[in-house]
Amino acid sequence: MSQPSVVLATASYDHTIKFWEAKSARCYRTIQYPESQVNRLEITPDKRFLAAAGNPHIRLFDINSNSPLPLRSFDSHTNNVMAVGFQCDGNWMYSGSEDGTVKIWDLRAPGCQREYESRAAVNTVVLHPNQTELISGDQNGNIRVWDLRANSCSCELVPEVDTAVRSLTVMWDGSLIVAANNRGTCYVWRLLHGTETMTNFEPLHKLQAHDGYILKCLLSPELCEPNRYLATASSDHTVKIWNVDGFTLEKTLIGHERWVWDCVFSVDGAFLITASSDTTARLWSTSTGKDIKVYQGHHKATVCCALHDGPEPSS
Repeated sequence: MSQPSVVLATASYDHTIKFWEAKSARCYRTIQYPESQVNRLEITPDKRFLAAAGNPHIRLFDINSNSPLPLRSFDSHTNNVMAVGFQCDGNWMYSGSEDGTVKIWDLRAPGCQREYESRAAVNTVVLHPNQTELISGDQNGNIRVWDLRANSCSCELVPEVDTAVRSLTVMWDGSLIVAANNRGTCYVWRLLHGTETMTNFEPLHKLQAHDGYILKCLLSPELCEPNRYLATASSDHTVKIWNVDGFTLEKTLIGHERWVWDCVFSVDGAFLITASSDTTARLWSTSTGKDIKVYQGHHKATVCCALHDGPEPSS
């Protein structure tokens, strides 16, 4: 199989992962995933592999093959894996689980190399652009910064007591972090560089984005500059696009008929892909707020999506 320039994948409670042609909305590959639901999908920076976070394992699939079998399985979590992502060179992977741990996996070695205890179910983990800090959010409302150099928790904060942090996102330049919670609120902090690290959170804004849950929040990528957007996907069936300059509402994306679980920007921020309990994924224009394509093929809730339409990192 030739390397596709755009990799778009979705996963559903129907126990399948599907790959789509973004422009035609044609599904060209379906992987059966019978063991569990898939909670999160992530594509490696080189576009070669897709990680699927399940319960309690993570499976790595070859994007450029037709094999239905995973290349590797990562097993040491003991509950749903809710977060997965890759270091910028693709050398290691991080994960967060409802078992209360954050783990680091070297893709060139067997097993799990590091583990951090959050003491509550982890819902979300992001890697700071400096590549040396992981930031996790959990069911008890804690946000923790894990310093990979010192191998310890360097910062803890609780934006709202007993309110689960659902999703975290960091601006590509490390200047902002946003935490979205179960009450439809986004907390925004400036990240200030202290001595060597960025563990200083300076409160910047509190945004009441939705009446329902926020299931995913996401800041726009570098190539979207000078525009900076925050997308919030909600149980209220909508996705909202906010301008980070003043946190004014730019667009409300209306079209999904049930909860919207996940969203991902195209590399230039011009488009957004969303995944919903209505079984579909959709492609939206961020400038017009209109949906351009509907990806239909799953027969149960579509709960996560992954997109990689940028260049591979230069080696």
